Amino acid sequence: MWPERVQWLLAPVANYRETLVGEQYSTNGEGQERIRIPGRMSNKSDVVIAGGGIVGLATAYQITNRYPHMKVTVLEKESAVGTHQTGNNSGVIHSGIYYKPGSLKALNCREGRAMMEQFCQDEGIAYDICGKVIVAVDDSEVERLMKIYQRGQQNGVRCEVIDRERLCEIEPHTAGIKAIWVPDAGIVSYRAVAVRLAEKLSQRGGQVVHDALVQGVQKNSGEVVVQTTQGDFSGDYMINCTGLFCDRIAKKTGERPEEKVVPFRGEYYDLKPEAYHLCNNLIYPVPDPQFPFLGVHFTRIIDGRFECGPNAVLAFAREGYRKRDINLRDLFEALFYKGFRRMAAKHWKMGMGEMWRSFSKKAFVKALQRLVPSVTEQDLVRGRSGVRAQLLGTDGALIDDFIILSSPRIINVCNAPSPAATSSLKIGKTVVEHLSEQVES
Repeated sequence: MWPERVQWLLAPVANYRETLVGEQYSTNGEGQERIRIPGRMSNKSDVVIAGGGIVGLATAYQITNRYPHMKVTVLEKESAVGTHQTGNNSGVIHSGIYYKPGSLKALNCREGRAMMEQFCQDEGIAYDICGKVIVAVDDSEVERLMKIYQRGQQNGVRCEVIDRERLCEIEPHTAGIKAIWVPDAGIVSYRAVAVRLAEKLSQRGGQVVHDALVQGVQKNSGEVVVQTTQGDFSGDYMINCTGLFCDRIAKKTGERPEEKVVPFRGEYYDLKPEAYHLCNNLIYPVPDPQFPFLGVHFTRIIDGRFECGPNAVLAFAREGYRKRDINLRDLFEALFYKGFRRMAAKHWKMGMGEMWRSFSKKAFVKALQRLVPSVTEQDLVRGRSGVRAQLLGTDGALIDDFIILSSPRIINVCNAPSPAATSSLKIGKTVVEHLSEQVES
């Protein structure tokens, strides 16, 4: 995380307050330090967006692209943008190879990847299109590998099947008899992207209001009023991009989704510098369709580090980044939700394995050794954790695709799992298409 100096200025005035407006930043030449500058906070906007992660900020950016006259306010409950899923993912720019052809994930990821690369190039944000390998470690995985390749071809992803010899040229320490080489996969800091999107919003007359936890939503005939810990904010339209809390905020807007967000924590180890030679870029396993999560993999981070993981365990809080983080409401809501109980009943063996890897470094390393046999416990140190907002259906199935629900004056982004960060600029554009149906009608 970037160190930051924060200046507070509070001056009560009838129609606005002086408060931190997160999009007003001063950075040093390397972008490592930010000074947030106080600015006027207007309580009336054309569009109010709940959630200052990358999807909410990308949506604000796309609104101001299409409607330059509109004022957009982004409400963020934390003191900085991109604090949760945006700032705690692996930073991979996905290619779109895995996703069902024709799905919102497939459609948004392919175009979103190109848009993300162009944005980073235009804005001087460091990124690297380094490519990745998806590795079949034995004969039992080859058929599934080929299905992924076929899906990639259907999705228009540039990829090729490579043999053991070619795999060793790309990733010399990787096990495997066959692999898919995906040259268009890359890495970036999505937190850096979020900060730049907030800056762009400020330049266009919008604002990010920090420490603004949404407490209620009221829809009147001519406007939507969002009640927060920083006061009430009104707009002609509201968009919900709150990630881990999207289902709860959707209910505040009047939607009644049956599905619930269940938080899963992904825990990582970091390679020690002396073990960096074990991985060049990105090494991924062949996912097992019987299980709901991808499996551990190796990832180079844009700052030069290497991460290994994640596992996937139930988090005891929606922001439960540590094992000891417990929120009783979040925990009981998950445990008593029939969708979670059905998923747990179906995948309990896998779940026990994931839990065991959470506590046993030896077990975690064993899983990593399927991809890179020479990695050892001594090569790894505990890294960070992230929490994934996973929407579960009442039947226990993971809701895999993006979900965007429109109602008069309100749009809810109700499910935006990976590759949402890669796809964020295209998701924002898609949300604006929904908005335009109301604005231009």
